[in-house]
Amino acid sequence: MDVFEKLTTYDYEQLVFCQDKFAGLKAIIAIHDTTLGPALGGCRMWTYASEEEAITDALRLARGMTYKAAAAGLNLGGGKTVVIGDPHKDKSEALFRALGRFIEGLHGRYITAEDVGTTVSDMDVIHMETRFVTGVSQAYGSSGNPSPMTALGVFRGLQAAVKEVFGSDDLAGKTVAIQGLGSVGYALAQSLHRVGSKLIVTDISKDSVARAVAEFGAQAVEPDEIFHVQADVLAPCALGAIVNDQTINRLRVQIIAGSANNQLAEERHGDRLHELGILYAPDYVINAGGLINVADELEGYHADRARNKVEGIYDIMLRLFAISKEHGIPTYKAADRLAEARIEKLKQVRSTFLPTSRSLLTHR
Repeated sequence: MDVFEKLTTYDYEQLVFCQDKFAGLKAIIAIHDTTLGPALGGCRMWTYASEEEAITDALRLARGMTYKAAAAGLNLGGGKTVVIGDPHKDKSEALFRALGRFIEGLHGRYITAEDVGTTVSDMDVIHMETRFVTGVSQAYGSSGNPSPMTALGVFRGLQAAVKEVFGSDDLAGKTVAIQGLGSVGYALAQSLHRVGSKLIVTDISKDSVARAVAEFGAQAVEPDEIFHVQADVLAPCALGAIVNDQTINRLRVQIIAGSANNQLAEERHGDRLHELGILYAPDYVINAGGLINVADELEGYHADRARNKVEGIYDIMLRLFAISKEHGIPTYKAADRLAEARIEKLKQVRSTFLPTSRSLLTHR
């Protein structure tokens, strides 16, 4: 792998390799862009097939966090940590404390959080060694589980999408097909049921599906069937890359809006949705509620303030749709344009000289 070629392709700032033989730590911290503020992104622990795969994942996820934070209006950049290891077998206090020391050594350029394969308790261990961690236990002033806020943001973004397509954001009577009933998908189903939406649901967990049928009167379908049900909205809340060559021509919906990351298998699938007249709510914008929520911890967490910021996803989505219409471009490109414009504008503001104690001493 030509690492520097990869870094220059999307102008990454820094790639940090962290190793502690005794603790069994092999980790990579990727920092994409800190124009808007310190890079914030979760710590993922996964059994990567190779070191190259781990590097690629860290870089891809870090860049995604830059765009997510920028589009959400946060004063944060994008970063990510990946830990190479089995989260079911390889975790230890020593491993996460060693990682915490590496993060502390970056002096606030990067702030970590919970992600796939890590938990709140893991963040608590990291917190023993560094201040630069969010999503710790509520006893430390954390916001707790971010899933309800993620679901709230998706609900508000979905309302904006419905308004764009149907002229009203009233979800009563609208049929929403939800793929995935994990913590976010289930919370979204609850909100939709509360406002009178009709639900079609699927999940690999039959217990979760049965619960949704019992509580919400949802219609259950097999996982593969969710892509060709007749509905107003498809809400992907499970795996990524669900809009692909196999599914895209089977879709019978007018809107795709859900919490899953990386819903487009390739960018060309976003172009195809645009051609088909299916409104796509870009995933990194609509699912930013969790990030917005944990980012509020950096100011001293205030639940009402965080909730108000998450509610703002509604207006961000409408602005994004307006850009898409004005320029005749797919919504995924409009989302990128929104994020990039904010970074570029603030890059000029940040060019203003800010004196430090050292510079004052030097120039006396």
